[in-house]
Formats: sequence, C-alpha cells, structure tokens
Amino acid sequence: MAAHHQGPVTIHPVKTKADKREFVELAYRLNRGDPAWVPPLKGEALALLTPGKNPWFEHGKAQLFTARRDGRTVGRISAHIDDLALAQPVEQGMGPGTGNWGLLEAEDAEVAHALLVTAEDWLRGQGMHRSLGPLSISIWDEPGLLVEGFDNPPTVMMGHNSPLYRAWIEADGYRPVKKLINYDLPVEEGFPPLIDRIVAAGAKNERIRIRKVNKKNFDAEATLIMGLLNDAWSDNWGFVPLTDSEIAFVGKKLKTLVFEDFVRVAELDGVAVAFIIVLPNINELLIDMEGSLLPFNWARLLWWLRKPKSRTLRVPLMGVAKSLQNSRMASTLAFMMIEYIRRDAVAHYGTKRGDLGWVLDDNQGMNAVAKAIDAKVNRVYQIYDKPLS
Repeated sequence: MAAHHQGPVTIHPVKTKADKREFVELAYRLNRGDPAWVPPLKGEALALLTPGKNPWFEHGKAQLFTARRDGRTVGRISAHIDDLALAQPVEQGMGPGTGNWGLLEAEDAEVAHALLVTAEDWLRGQGMHRSLGPLSISIWDEPGLLVEGFDNPPTVMMGHNSPLYRAWIEADGYRPVKKLINYDLPVEEGFPPLIDRIVAAGAKNERIRIRKVNKKNFDAEATLIMGLLNDAWSDNWGFVPLTDSEIAFVGKKLKTLVFEDFVRVAELDGVAVAFIIVLPNINELLIDMEGSLLPFNWARLLWWLRKPKSRTLRVPLMGVAKSLQNSRMASTLAFMMIEYIRRDAVAHYGTKRGDLGWVLDDNQGMNAVAKAIDAKVNRVYQIYDKPLS
C-alpha cells in the first residue's frame, strides 16, 4: 500500500491490562517472519512490565506507549527512569538527568520516529536531559540494539530485533555510546595448550579452590554470588547495583535453569573471590513454542530441564572481586572456571558451543580472556544516547 493512503500515526499511553497485553503481543506479530527471533514466554514478558512482579519498579518508573494507524497497533516503546541509575557517577554512563527507553517495535520509520519522540517528551517531562537506550527495561535485562549477527538466533535472555531499527534510531539523532560484544566459543575440542597449562598450574595451587554451587543451599549461594557481582562490576560502564529484592527475584527466576555443573565459585585462601554462571540455552525449545507453555510445552520444558541436552550454553555473568581485577590470579581463576564447566558440559550435556556475553567493548580483561580461548565475535549490541535540550 502506498504511503499516502495511510492514516496518521497516533500514540497511546498503556493504561489497562488489555493495553499491556496488546503491547506484549505486538512483538510476536511483527517478528513472526524472522527465523532468528525467539518468542519469550508471554507470562515472563508481562511480569517484566508489572509493578509488584518485577522489583525494578521499587526504584524505577516506566510508561509504555503503543502506536496505532488505521485502527491497527503498529508499534510500541517504553520510557523509563531508574532512581538507582540517576545516583551513579556520570562518568560511568548513567547519572543524574539520564532517562531510558526500550522495548521498541515498529512497522516502519514513521512509526519509530513517532514513538521515540513520545518517549523523549515523557523523559523531558520528568526532568531528564539525556535519553539513553535501548534498555529493556534495566541494564540487567536486555541492553542494547542488535547491530551485527542477525542470522543466528540469540541464546537465553538475549535480545533480537529487526536490522531496520538501527537506521531509524540513528536518523533520530542517536549516537553510539557503548558496544556490547557477544562471543561464540566452540567447546568440544578444548582450549589452546597455554590455557591448559595455566589451568593445570592453578589446580596444583593450594590457595585456590574451585567449587560447584550447592543447590540445596541455593538462596545463600545466590546471595553470595550476586554480592560478588555487585562488587566485581561496580566500576563498569552502565553499572546499576542490584537490590536485595532484585537478587532474590533473579535467584528465583534462575533457580529452574541453574544446574550445579554450570555454576562455579572460586575461593582464594578460603574466601569466595570469583564466580561464573552458565545457563543451558532454553531458547532451543522456546523458538518453537510461540510464547506459550500450553498445552504440551510445559511437559517438554520440564522433561528438558530434568536432563537438558543443550547444544549451546550461555555465560551471562562472570565476575572477579575488584581487589583482584587485572591481576594474573584473576585470569587464572577465570580460565579454571570456564574449563571445568566446559569439561562437564561436553561430557554430560552434549554441548558444542558457548555464548560468552555481553562483554563491554572496553572491558580489557574479559576481551583478553575471550581472545585467549579462541572465541569469535558473533553478535554486537549497541547502546545509544542523545541530549534532550
């Protein structure tokens, strides 16, 4: 249909439960034709946006908007402000006056433009002077716009979007501020000999102990790991601390997906100083589920979770205590944890490859680790910002 036959784009704030469902369901319709898009579970997508379910809302506020044209929903966006992000130092990427947007879906450039303008107006009305995005909905959820690597489906808890969005966002005056890199890691063959030597030397060092998590004691383990995470990442660009209720929420969400074989804690002289969390790639199942666990997908999911065969794993989180960062000990512990999980994954889960990400483009330590184990970049996400005058 030629553009001049179409009516105007109108923007509607999401107010009711029905509005919110429409907001969530639009993503399924717009992305249905993309073979690499993995439909999230609708219940999870709704919970992310619901105060009382997502503890982010204890320190943040969001306004969702949908776009309509000719009686159809043709786009959506969220605008949001995180009080904890506002309290961060400016030089770390967030800070006072920086609001966010995310969850963008749009049928065409005109719709995207109308949505971005609306989100910016809302942020301005809340006293913000800079717009940074996309974040869906916090930096800990799905940060960044996919700009490279559209052909392969993302692994668990990673975003995917249309390749068209980049030009639309950049046309609205957004400039790149930070890249997030995801690495593809073949794991069947093992790592280069140098890494094997470092791991073997570490294994002989009596000060070092690498242990699995104990799932019977899961809450305490989650608290320990997330405490380490808050310390390890506190100087990173974009860092916003996780609150106690968010830590509990993440723990609950990950509990079903966490296998003792896939989470390691490194202790130095009896003190926990590093951790790695690896998740089996549930997206291998979700890609066929249309966002619903009914009627038979529950059974498939539970069967798979009992003993997942996961061709792909994702390493979403890894951290070393700040006091050790950039030391030789830090990389030794990282290589040991990755190698121990690699051995178990190949032996017991049929794993062929891992995804290591996201890694900030200026995180020299992690990028060096990725290079040393022969990982290759397979997806790049971009975060943008724009001054709101």
